[in-house]
Amino acid sequence: MKQQVEVKELKEGKYVIIDDEPCIIKGLSKSKPGKHGSAKARIDAVGIFDGQKRSIVSSVSSKTFVPIVERKSAQVLSVSGDIAQLMDMEDYSTFEMQIPDEYKDRVNEGGDISYITAMGKMKIDLR
Repeated sequence: MKQQVEVKELKEGKYVIIDDEPCIIKGLSKSKPGKHGSAKARIDAVGIFDGQKRSIVSSVSSKTFVPIVERKSAQVLSVSGDIAQLMDMEDYSTFEMQIPDEYKDRVNEGGDISYITAMGKMKIDLR
């Protein structure tokens, strides 16, 4: 899911969609309007799920899409290699998810973890 907002409403640490990928904004710079043009904004962001750096330049009055990012919690049912079987704590649905390398020692059977979901994609996020 996504919603539409004006570029001037965006802030660092918030989310934006660039190239159909939900990204977190790492840098935002705005220029002053010129003699015949409008103010521009440069947005530097990093993909939530793929970690790629992306940037866009747009008029501050134009509209862009922002993903609806949800942070959820789940219980770890089992761990098999780098795949964890999880059960969502709200609707009790079960699913499997890849464990990122930096979290391999922190994901244990019977423990609780948090994950984020946006635009049909999911990722373990233990911040």
